[in-house]
Amino acid sequence: MHHEILEQEGYTSVFVGDAPVREPFPGIRLRSLWRGPSGASAHVLEMDPGTSWPRRDVHEPGPEEVYVLSGTFNDGARDYPAGTFIHAPAGSWHVPATSTGCTLFLFYPEG
Repeated sequence: MHHEILEQEGYTSVFVGDAPVREPFPGIRLRSLWRGPSGASAHVLEMDPGTSWPRRDVHEPGPEEVYVLSGTFNDGARDYPAGTFIHAPAGSWHVPATSTGCTLFLFYPEG
């Protein structure tokens, strides 16, 4: 069977363990997977058990899309188990936290 190799402009992939990582707060790691020419971006956020954002996370200039990959994510008001999708519109905010630890896929459709 012949497999055509995809050589299309903009077609990229990254293994999450090889993605650039930074620690915005202790016990919270942000792995950057992709950034598009218009500023859209995709990330994996890993939060250790008992960690939280120290302040409001405001979604500006655009929305934030969250998919809980593992653990339980708390937005400061309620818990979201693995398998949950959250759309946070532009201008909204939450205070990310987790008691169990969690891994999230984050997508920002605007820069």
